[in-house]
Amino acid sequence: MNTAVVINELKFKAVRSSGAGGQHVNKVSSKIELTFNIVESLGLTKDEKIRLCQKLSSRVTKSGVLLLQCSDSRSQHKNKGLVIKKLLDILKANLYIPKKRKPTKPSRNAIQKRLNTKQKHAIKKANRRKPFE
Repeated sequence: MNTAVVINELKFKAVRSSGAGGQHVNKVSSKIELTFNIVESLGLTKDEKIRLCQKLSSRVTKSGVLLLQCSDSRSQHKNKGLVIKKLLDILKANLYIPKKRKPTKPSRNAIQKRLNTKQKHAIKKANRRKPFE
């Protein structure tokens, strides 16, 4: 993923926000709506686009557009920064491929230690029994 190209492809729209702010909220468009077209992005490889469309299927429209919005702050500038950070976090989290686990065998020492403790436990239990006549 080429972050600089992705950021240049983003489209922003400022709209009126709800919530705290009093008269200020009614006058200023501080809420930011971000649209990012995953399908037509030049900053993503073909495999990354497919992976994102599958992982983010509930957030992506049928035309392959990811919609995000932010109205956390009363400042339009801060909201723009927050929504960009939110997008990059979502992209990085969904493009991360976990490493395959390599199956390993326990070491000889670990096996021997387990058998020794097992033997000691068995002897302890055997000593509790009544002697056989």
